[in-house]
Amino acid sequence: MRTLTGTTAVVTGGASGIGAAVARELAESGAHVVVGDICVEAGEGVASEVAGTFVRCDVSDPEAIAELVDTAIGLAPLRRVVTSAGIGHTERIVAVNDNNVFLHDLAAFERVLRINLLGTFAVIRRAASAMALQKPDDTGERGSILMVSSVEAFDGQAGQVAYSAAKAALAGMTLPLARDLAEYGIRVNTIAPGFVDTPIYGASDASTAYKARLAEDVLFPRRMGRADEVAALATTCLDNSYLNAETIRVDGGIRMRPTLPAR
Repeated sequence: MRTLTGTTAVVTGGASGIGAAVARELAESGAHVVVGDICVEAGEGVASEVAGTFVRCDVSDPEAIAELVDTAIGLAPLRRVVTSAGIGHTERIVAVNDNNVFLHDLAAFERVLRINLLGTFAVIRRAASAMALQKPDDTGERGSILMVSSVEAFDGQAGQVAYSAAKAALAGMTLPLARDLAEYGIRVNTIAPGFVDTPIYGASDASTAYKARLAEDVLFPRRMGRADEVAALATTCLDNSYLNAETIRVDGGIRMRPTLPAR
């Protein structure tokens, strides 16, 4: 793990799950982590845990993003950015019930793209502009950016058209972003997690049984992933100076079936 003492790192969606695990990893490396999230209580808790700073940030709000990045560069040079903020949505494009046809809600589709895709782009645009003005480190690097996509980008399931579209776009942006930012010494990579065991699934017996069904298609190990395992890959992508413009799956070898199992 590269030493990041005397620098800042921004993690959006850092209040829980993968984002929180990445925030902990970055803090371990010495960075002052600026946690951005709309969940104030949980976000403040993670920031306190890692001796960082919390900024309430809705990634669909350019002013909130500006505050997040400005807070980071006001503390120290910004060397790491992780865009983990996102929402899920399940809805088929067309559903027929008793001869009634229901169309996918356009507003819902737009909201998923606005947060998962446009929000990610907006954070990177603002953060990269700050990084580009900083002095490079002794390797010539000014910073490293990591986007969090999903295996749904490649194995999109029924009902996941909005989510898959947004996550596939992140994978598609990786190479052109890396090309745009190469001249400034900024690397860009993306990770695509599979099913990761986070609090979103709950902790009841029913939730445990559902998670076991989700893990049935994982090759090995036959279980859901842990947030710290995903965070470990995130840290590698951020730290490895020769890793650039790549999208890497971290999913136990799963290939998603056409539909999610029923809860």
